[in-house]
Amino acid sequence: MALLNDEIRQQVQDMLADLPNKVSLAVFTKADDCQYCPIIVDLVNEVADTSEHVSVEVYDFDADTEKVAEYKVDKAPVIAIVGAEDYGLRFFGIPSNYEFSTLLHGIQVAGRGNSSQLDDETKAYLASLDKPVHYQVFVTPTCPYCPGAATLAFDMAVESSHVRGEVIEASEFQELASKYEVMGVPLNVINDTQRVEGRAPAQMIVDAIKGA
Repeated sequence: MALLNDEIRQQVQDMLADLPNKVSLAVFTKADDCQYCPIIVDLVNEVADTSEHVSVEVYDFDADTEKVAEYKVDKAPVIAIVGAEDYGLRFFGIPSNYEFSTLLHGIQVAGRGNSSQLDDETKAYLASLDKPVHYQVFVTPTCPYCPGAATLAFDMAVESSHVRGEVIEASEFQELASKYEVMGVPLNVINDTQRVEGRAPAQMIVDAIKGA
């Protein structure tokens, strides 16, 4: 049974119709303790079927160790969204409900290789970075504010080779959520030291990066 109905398939097709670059969705699954892995694979394949610009690769997190190292993933399930280059866009968990839009946004910005959402001042700051930034956003599928925070992480990762943007579905990675004391979502964590709660504007994230 298809996960996307005809109306949503058409909307996805329209959104991905004009991508200038190919996008690969590298999905890492696990054989054990991964309830949503088969659904994630089906979902990304249905998305890829709507666009000649999008392809899917599926790997086993435990068996395909070379690919795990290549994509620098440390847990699964995860979708690595890769355009003309690997911008560091990762979605950990299932991109369902509100977070489906985050997946589509990630494909769009990876396919374009830049963000149209960021202001010039933010882009200039990101261009000046010379140290790595690990930008994590904890989300849940039922949070209407989470996609705004998640897509900002993807936008910044595309704009700077020093930024790695990771979106993490908190309920699927409860140990990690506990480690970072996630009491509400979205929660932005920069380099493990700076926390910004809620859907923060770009300037607040820039300030957190400076603080980190």
